[in-house]
Amino acid sequence: MPELKDKVIIITGASRGIGRAMALTFAKEGAIIVIAAKSDKPHPKLPGTIHTVAEEVEQAGGKAIPVALDVRKELAVKKLCDEIGQEFGRIDAIINNAGAISLTSVEDTSPKRYDLMQQINSRAVYCFGHYALPYLKQSKNPHILNLSPPVNLREEWLKDFSPYTLSKYGMSILSKGMAAEFKEYGIAVNTLWPKTYIATAAIEFAVGDKETLNYARKPQIMADAAQVILTHPSKDYTGLWLIDEEVLKAGRITDFSQYAYNPDFEDKIKLDLFLD
Repeated sequence: MPELKDKVIIITGASRGIGRAMALTFAKEGAIIVIAAKSDKPHPKLPGTIHTVAEEVEQAGGKAIPVALDVRKELAVKKLCDEIGQEFGRIDAIINNAGAISLTSVEDTSPKRYDLMQQINSRAVYCFGHYALPYLKQSKNPHILNLSPPVNLREEWLKDFSPYTLSKYGMSILSKGMAAEFKEYGIAVNTLWPKTYIATAAIEFAVGDKETLNYARKPQIMADAAQVILTHPSKDYTGLWLIDEEVLKAGRITDFSQYAYNPDFEDKIKLDLFLD
């Protein structure tokens, strides 16, 4: 039997990109996927809504529960955790994938944009950890997986866009803290970050442009790494800042050419932010 069959997994930001790839990957094993994102209606520039991904999840063999969610609204997060937790008697995994990015300096970042990044990135991790905890305790193999990087205090990552860096490092530091706090409950809390650029809207619009996607890998590499993480025994695999390629290598996957967004640029793929 597939290890994720009937597992109840909440994925934020699951209407496109990495979140969508994870949803479809887990669906192939028969998981129950809560597709939680703001994209209830079509976006003029970006493909995908919670409803289109729900259809894809069902077609892939999973069960889909589309939920329109703004992770900044803590009571909406609480309501979601309570409804899902009570319906299934547990929550098996939460993946905090929703994110906000602005690669701007303190001088050029408005307080409104600063608050947005802190709320969607680090604060959402706290809210889900707080409100989902009673239901994660009921799972046989509970995981929280946060998409944030290892903390790297080199000036390069602080000088030009420290407001964004703070929000992502906040996720990683909070993850370490929750891992220690929740260890007695057998709940794993880890972070996952791509070694390279991933072909997503964030890379296309915030980091570079459409041409930049040629230097990226497909979101599927993050989905495959997440699948490995969620199937590890939670009691023995927690408090880690993980990199997608390293997770897959440990799982004996060595051919990464399959993940190149543009095979012609495979040897030119760029390291992601925060990695040296």
